[in-house]
Amino acid sequence: MRIHVKRTGGFGGIERNAEVDTAELSDTQEWQALADQAVSEARSTPPVGVPDGFTYQITVGEHTVYCSDPRLTDCQRKLISRVLKEGS
Repeated sequence: MRIHVKRTGGFGGIERNAEVDTAELSDTQEWQALADQAVSEARSTPPVGVPDGFTYQITVGEHTVYCSDPRLTDCQRKLISRVLKEGS
């Protein structure tokens, strides 16, 4: 399963993209559970953000959802952090 995160906004407005292919990882089931929860708590349309806040587009397989600071759930924050850290 591929998980892609696109982060936009922030003070500098710099876009950041990262992707993780969980098929290559030893903890695939953990990634799947985290992704399922994060996606279920997100919106199908981009939310209105706050000034200088980040907006996120999360794509898991063929399904894309949106979320933004400061209203990220714990699962969304954890998934986004992991993908941005481990993805390329």
